[in-house]
Amino acid sequence: MATRTPNFKHLFPLSILVSCAVLLLLLSPGTEAQEKAARPKIAILVFDSIQLFDFMGPYDVLRRDNDVYLVTEKPVIETYGGTIPSVKITPQYTFANAPRPDVLVIPGGGSNKPGKRGVGTQIEQGRKLAAELIKRESLPGLSIAVAVDGKTVWSEGFGFADLDKKVLASPKTRFRIGSLSKLLTAAALARAYEKGLIDLDAPVQRYVPTFPKKEQEITIRQLAGHLSGIRQYSRDEYINRRSYSTVLKSLNVFQDSPLLFPPGTKYGYSSYGYDLLGAAIEGATKQNFLSYVQQQVFRPLKMKSTIADSAQKEVPNRTRFYSRDSTGQIVAAPETDLSDRLPAGGFLSTVEDLARFGSALLKDGFLKSETRNLMFTSQRTADGKETGVGLAWRISKDEKGRRILHHGGDSVGARAFMLIYPEQKIVVVMLSNLTFARFAEQDASKFAERFMRN
Repeated sequence: MATRTPNFKHLFPLSILVSCAVLLLLLSPGTEAQEKAARPKIAILVFDSIQLFDFMGPYDVLRRDNDVYLVTEKPVIETYGGTIPSVKITPQYTFANAPRPDVLVIPGGGSNKPGKRGVGTQIEQGRKLAAELIKRESLPGLSIAVAVDGKTVWSEGFGFADLDKKVLASPKTRFRIGSLSKLLTAAALARAYEKGLIDLDAPVQRYVPTFPKKEQEITIRQLAGHLSGIRQYSRDEYINRRSYSTVLKSLNVFQDSPLLFPPGTKYGYSSYGYDLLGAAIEGATKQNFLSYVQQQVFRPLKMKSTIADSAQKEVPNRTRFYSRDSTGQIVAAPETDLSDRLPAGGFLSTVEDLARFGSALLKDGFLKSETRNLMFTSQRTADGKETGVGLAWRISKDEKGRRILHHGGDSVGARAFMLIYPEQKIVVVMLSNLTFARFAEQDASKFAERFMRN
């Protein structure tokens, strides 16, 4: 008997569709294999109202406007306006002639779904931007979160956390956040400063007496603002194979190197300077650096998914890490141990944790207003020139002249970016699992723009 394949062309009540599907399944004769093959593929996306789409081969594909959704093999139903027991799909964008990876997955696992009043249109626009970014950079996986007025209004994963196992990226995926770790370290510094435990203008040896003295004193403030003269990683140090049991021991890599310039005279970005800052926080608080950050930053802000990366342990929800080979193909990133740079670039986090973190910096409670002003005010060189960097945070303006606070992060198998519009109280977090993926403040600003009130 020929297999009857339903061709839905019109709108029906959802209950009738489900009933028809069940009836077709029951009436399909033949062996178990034939019945399985004959089973109709039903995939319906419900937004503000029920919407049906034509099926297209060789895969069952749903079209909505100019977007293309690749339906999973299992015939199921997705609803955003309610739930249907035991039926759910994951819609996926697919692009003709797209570079590898050629699939952008939208798992629908975010904090808000299309159809929610006030954010549905913005989210749809955000998804289109994400699709463009994935295609442009050939990202294996990407997660994005947007917070407005202290609440996460959108968080979603796109693509894959694991290409081989087809594990989808989600808002719960833990990515390496690279130098966004410096923002967490700066927050820990600010908390210690508010408690009177650390003097920003004290020489670093007050808190790390074993650090070799240089020609001129290096202060805590200079470390936090990249004015110390301490060098950055060399090319052969970017990938690390050695494990360090403490932040203090990791200083051995660079502590005997000469300064690049007298402290305070120039701006010079230094991740090693932040490793030293982490050791200073340990000395000032009389507490292990990681324990102090957990106690003073992660716990108060409920950042339950933010942890130190570990090369020796399996970490739940941690993405796989990818790089490009010499031909531009996506391959597994080389293994590295980030214990040599924990305060500077050694944390894993999620977009939702970091959105909460960014939102906490825009209101009283976590930090005092005067401390936040200190953090978000540019430091100056000895000759009075602004550096555009406060305590870790970069301070600038977007194309429309609106003040923005931001920082990027690169790591082996990762790119991260965080952007804050302090006056508009908007936070954007973008995390990916590809080494040196190219997205920064212009991309983040486009997402933020969709959620602007004016």
